[in-house]
Amino acid sequence: MQNPNILNLPSLKVTKIELNEHGYEIWAEVANPPDFCPNCGSMEAKFSKFGTKRQLFMDLPMHGKRVGIIINRQRYLCKDCGSTFREILWDIDDDHMCTVRFNEYVQEQSLKRTFTSIADELGISEGTVRNIFNKYIDFLESSHQFVTPRWLGIDEIHILGKPRGVIANVEENVLVDLLIDRNKETIIRYLSHLPDREDVEIVTMDMWQPYRDAVRQTLPNAVIVVDKFHVVRMANLAVETIRKNIRKELDARQRRQLKNDRFLMLKRRKDLTPMEQIILDSWTLNFPRLKQAYELKEAFYEIWEANDAKEAQERYAAWQASIPDRMKSAFSDIIKAYGNWQHEINNYFTHRVTNAYTESINGLTRVVNRMGRGYSFKALRAKMLYSKGIHKKTKINYKKSIDLMYNMLGNSLNENMEQAVTLGADISTLIKRIEEGSL
Repeated sequence: MQNPNILNLPSLKVTKIELNEHGYEIWAEVANPPDFCPNCGSMEAKFSKFGTKRQLFMDLPMHGKRVGIIINRQRYLCKDCGSTFREILWDIDDDHMCTVRFNEYVQEQSLKRTFTSIADELGISEGTVRNIFNKYIDFLESSHQFVTPRWLGIDEIHILGKPRGVIANVEENVLVDLLIDRNKETIIRYLSHLPDREDVEIVTMDMWQPYRDAVRQTLPNAVIVVDKFHVVRMANLAVETIRKNIRKELDARQRRQLKNDRFLMLKRRKDLTPMEQIILDSWTLNFPRLKQAYELKEAFYEIWEANDAKEAQERYAAWQASIPDRMKSAFSDIIKAYGNWQHEINNYFTHRVTNAYTESINGLTRVVNRMGRGYSFKALRAKMLYSKGIHKKTKINYKKSIDLMYNMLGNSLNENMEQAVTLGADISTLIKRIEEGSL
């Protein structure tokens, strides 16, 4: 059985094909023997054959069967430089003992599927898949450089057993990086290596001191803005504390009256349906403390509707003064946080930037991790950052450096040149790919 074109690999010539229970065994030889030494460049007349070595290389399945290519690979001795070398196989990846197309297929699939499923399909070990993947990720990381955001978001996600740092471009709604952890040293190391870091104008974050310290140390020109959603949600937690304390004091009949009370108590008044408003009014009429807690929560939200920082500060002072003594412990976390982060919180009213899209990235990452079932952090990170077709790009205008020479001569080069740059992994594209099941 012989078909010289069955492999469709220009550098190899098929000599024999066998089909057994394991799949195809295809024997081949190099189509064009070397005519120069790759070490010193000496021509063919200057080297001689120096033994052979039988090697097996995996190729992509054919007709539903696994394929192995067997080559008696010739070794040569160069008389000029004294070195030995093997025949060069242009279609072969020597590092992983497979064809180049096999290696590229594993690379592509490793960002979509689990290593085990790829190994089962191709008849190789999971370790081989992992090795190809790791080398591929090293290449992707060296070849991809995302543009440093003007508005940078820092957040964290607890996944695979520990909190991980999340870096986003909140102006362009793209994921820029996932960090191995959220430790201060890790954040500092990442931010300090950002290209053009002096151009970062705004950093939005939650109220975690190591983030603030890291930004102050590495991004001296950036304004820190506390994400408002991390602040206002503290009002919801306070209401929850009060609600649970009230329920503990009620008998079973009274608790039944408050069915689904958590859902309604956390809902904004402007979002209530007419029926929900009636139900909430009946609760707050019968349980005055619930009414007070709800009104305090709503008043705290209204602080964020202020026109500027001065008005917001006045609203906050009035709100804090209105808290009854018996409820101050429930709202103590807000008061403490506002005292420690007042400047960064008030920056929101000058730079109305939030971390909302960074939060959505966290949700997407959890979905991808559940779908993967067994991804390592490195695999999950690569899938989120480097999957094909998820990058958001833009074009920037620039002029060639030859402009300087023209100006010195009194002329001008007016032609604007455009350069495509990559911003990061687009959130809307990630959502679409997840819904399609193609990520």
